[in-house]
Amino acid sequence: MKNKILRRLVLYFIATFIVFGALIGVLFMALFSRHNVSLHHAELERRAVNIAQTLSGFISDSAGHRMGFRMGHGMGGLGMFLHYVEDIAMSDIWVVDRNADQIFLGRQHRHRAGMTFQELPEGSEQIIADAFNGIVTSDESFSLFWDRPTITVAAPVTLSGGSVAGVVLLHTEIADINQAADRGLALLLYSMGMAIIASVAVAVLLSTRFTRPLDRMKAAALEISRGDYNVKTQVRQNDEIGELAVVFDDMTEKLSASFREREKLDKLRQDFIANISHELRTPITVIRGSLEALLDGVVSDKDKVAEYLGQMYGECKHLERLVADLLDLSRLQNTDFAIEMQALDLKDVVKDAARTMTKIAEQKDVSLMLDCEDGGFAFTGDYGRLRQMLIIVVDNAVKFSPQGGEVEIRLTKEGETAGIRIRDRGQGIDPDDLAHIFERFYKQRSEQNKTGAGLGLAIAKQIADRHGITIDAANHPDGGANFLFLLALNAQK
Repeated sequence: MKNKILRRLVLYFIATFIVFGALIGVLFMALFSRHNVSLHHAELERRAVNIAQTLSGFISDSAGHRMGFRMGHGMGGLGMFLHYVEDIAMSDIWVVDRNADQIFLGRQHRHRAGMTFQELPEGSEQIIADAFNGIVTSDESFSLFWDRPTITVAAPVTLSGGSVAGVVLLHTEIADINQAADRGLALLLYSMGMAIIASVAVAVLLSTRFTRPLDRMKAAALEISRGDYNVKTQVRQNDEIGELAVVFDDMTEKLSASFREREKLDKLRQDFIANISHELRTPITVIRGSLEALLDGVVSDKDKVAEYLGQMYGECKHLERLVADLLDLSRLQNTDFAIEMQALDLKDVVKDAARTMTKIAEQKDVSLMLDCEDGGFAFTGDYGRLRQMLIIVVDNAVKFSPQGGEVEIRLTKEGETAGIRIRDRGQGIDPDDLAHIFERFYKQRSEQNKTGAGLGLAIAKQIADRHGITIDAANHPDGGANFLFLLALNAQK
């Protein structure tokens, strides 16, 4: 049996049954033997009393008690009576006469003419004396006479007038009593043996049913260790093992999701590294090429030198922005990085962001349309980060808008909830990209976004999360992309 738990369970079952059986056996021998002895005592006393009553009637019918027990000794009279009664009682019967000077023996001692009171074993006088006083009693003092353990019951032979004519002594070996207990114990041991055999079969069956789901979970765990995170235990039962199986299956689902997420992040990271390498290589190559041209004297014209210097300056600004974006994303993802929370009016933040982006939009011939509802928009947050979040989204909207297009910025309020909507008139977002545009390192593949590093919207999402703002992106039914920010305003006092 290779399954260690199965072997242990079977051994536990058997050991428990053996201990239980041994305890039952000990209790059986103690209680049953005592009960059996009590029953035999009671039965012997009942039989002795019945024999004494029958003998009383026999004496009365045999010419009166004056004749005592002497009248029929031998094959007739009392001897015949005792012989008859012994056949029925299946015990040795003695009769002691009234004067306690003559004892009439049963058939096992018929070769003896009788025995005197003085021949009785030591200690037996007391039960005979008690019986002559009308008390039914028992004793084991006759064991010395029989050379084996014996119980003797003495019952008075009471005549109709109330006088005691003699005493009936009924002898039974204790071995006969113990035989019943021995037979009961033998039957118990036989039953226990059969029960052990049956219990082994039941233990194996129950233990197998108990360990089968564990084997399934073990097999599933081995598959997981080999990299298969889609495996299921297929265990369905309403107990603790079933609950463990449910937790196990839930764990595998989470591992599978985590594995897929890791693969996706690995791919995004690879893409990010490729993009960053490209973004870094391009300006560095331009700067290096321009510097080499200036140092080698290839470019000496004053206007050309200024053009080269301006180009290097622009590439440096691009590098600076790229590094700043990377630092911002790293800081915002760190929960220990504190942002400056203060009371502000959200309308001021929206107007400031729109004002900043106006000149950039004009360079592409894109109009910014700002629409803010009346009233205050009290909010608690980091003014600079909120402004950065809006500028990122508006900058994207301008980037993806066609020349001569329009970007709408609307600030609305419904109860204690404010909404900021930013919509462009571009081609919209590819449906395959919608679920990923806020992820780190993700970059939409399009002509308009060829210079992007894929960090802007990830930074905007981190800023929104730090402020408890919900951000959502969708394609507008009339065309273009639509970004929606929902946030809870401060309660009005």
